[in-house]
Amino acid sequence: MGNYIVFDLEWNQGEAPVTIDGKTLSFEIVEIGAVKLNEKRVKIGEFSKLIKPKVHKQMHKITGKLIHLSMEDLENGEDFCDAAKEFLEWCGEDPKFCSWGPLDLTEFQRNLDFFGMPLLSDRPLAFYDVQKLYSLAFDDGRTRKALAAAVEELGLNTDNPFHRALGDAEYTAKIFQKFGERVLERISFDTYVTPKTKKQEIKIVFDSYEKYISREFDTKEDILENMEIMSTKCYICHKNIRRKIKWFSPNGKHYYAVACCDKHGFMKAKVRIKKAENGRLYVVKTCRFISPEEVETMKQRQRKVKKRQTP
Repeated sequence: MGNYIVFDLEWNQGEAPVTIDGKTLSFEIVEIGAVKLNEKRVKIGEFSKLIKPKVHKQMHKITGKLIHLSMEDLENGEDFCDAAKEFLEWCGEDPKFCSWGPLDLTEFQRNLDFFGMPLLSDRPLAFYDVQKLYSLAFDDGRTRKALAAAVEELGLNTDNPFHRALGDAEYTAKIFQKFGERVLERISFDTYVTPKTKKQEIKIVFDSYEKYISREFDTKEDILENMEIMSTKCYICHKNIRRKIKWFSPNGKHYYAVACCDKHGFMKAKVRIKKAENGRLYVVKTCRFISPEEVETMKQRQRKVKKRQTP
């Protein structure tokens, strides 16, 4: 088992994204900070590197104020490829990445890709979204707090400045250390690399819902005609169950249905159609059991959508 790598990135941006050889970079990483925790979540190391920009060579005015760094500070920074290689070597084998929110792992992989380095995985990458886990452990499970707000709520010491990579990684690690083992079961998946084959697809059942990340498709029609994606199957007893509310979509990207299992009750299915980095489409589908009251709410939503779509 690898160590937990709690990491944070700071990045700069230009007035517009830059595309070279078909690869686009909006946010260029200028700092990597990380804390290494062992399997008992005890701190055993830290990592910090400034990176000299190659693409966005002017500091964006908002970014400069936020991250307390200037271009002069970055002049002596390392080349991104060298810093990323050092970081990954420092992480060790089979690292379990942790970050505040879902963006850092995606942007790290996007920078690796842009600068011609190997990606972290050939499929969606499991990681711990500490911001989400904080909400599950200490809030309502839906709200997403800023790191500073979570630190204040937990009464942690604020010795380090916020919006510097190592400082934010330290705060994130301290919050991560406070979670019970049950919360850690709610793993997240970064989809910078989407499944390319059926074997690479993700299907996982959590305590209160099922999540499925599909392989890629060429068109939305291909997705909507796919029996596996659009079927409603009870994820507990694995039986096909009859839909009580047929599939409907308020926006052409999100599709909803409700089915009923004789044994386990009403199950809400949600299909989100997303665009992969290569422009093809994939699906994130979630299924969860809901109350009769929530079924009525879904019926009302469906009626509103039908009314809006009727000429």
